[in-house]
Formats: sequence, structure tokens, C-alpha cells
Amino acid sequence: MISRDRVRVPLRNEAPMSQHFHALVWIDHREAKVFHFSEDEAETLVIRPDHPTHHLHHKANEVGSGHAAENQAYFHEVTQAIADAGAILITGPANAKTELVKHIHRHDPRLVEKIAGIESSDHPSDGALLDHARRYFRAADRMTPQEG
Repeated sequence: MISRDRVRVPLRNEAPMSQHFHALVWIDHREAKVFHFSEDEAETLVIRPDHPTHHLHHKANEVGSGHAAENQAYFHEVTQAIADAGAILITGPANAKTELVKHIHRHDPRLVEKIAGIESSDHPSDGALLDHARRYFRAADRMTPQEG
């Protein structure tokens, strides 16, 4: 079972967070922080895999690449958490963000068009992540044609 920490987040069987158009995912192989937010509100969900991978060292003359296999259940949980977002920014320090995007392409292709950006980032605070995402989407929204 994937563990989830919730802050004003519905349970798995309840409707996803859909009142906010924008979503931010910060992901590494140990946890994913999913933020659904507006200019003045945010809801946060933290998803952790059952067995987080640890940094592996590849040794000469050993079978395998030295990389852990992708945790599809973990990426599936993250994908479900952003399923109702209108625009998604994916960030993180290493390969997990690109593995998540590959998972989305393979398993939920309708979400691909909602990915507004993929960026590298270290381990900023939640506040710094949200500030960055709000600035990012303010600029991106100005560039997007508005219906009306």
C-alpha cells in the first residue's frame, strides 16, 4: 500500500481535488508532493511508495544497470492525484520527474496535454515550491489564449 499524508485532501474513494485548476508535483523516488492551488489557497497531498528506492551503486562485473526499477504503483498514485487538474507543473531533483512523465504517456495519455512544464529543482520548502508555481502559471496563463 502506498502511504499518503493529507492536508485538506479527500480520501482515495472520494472525488479528487477539483476546485483548483493548477497542480504542482514535486517528486523524487522517496516521496511526491502534490499541490492543487489557486492564487490564495492550496491543498497538499504527500504520497510515499511502500518501498522507496535508495541510491544504488553499480559495481563492475555485476548484472544489471545499477538503477532501481520504476515503481509503477507509486507513479499511478501520483497520476491519480493530478487527474482532474487543468494545468500541471512537474518538478524534482532527479529522474523521477521524467519517469512520471513517461508513465503518464503510457498509462494516461489524456493528461499529457495538461503538462505545462517539467523543471529540475532541489528540495525547496513547500512555500517556495508554491511561490514558484504561482509565478510560473501567472506567466504561462498570460501566454495562453483565453476563451470568452
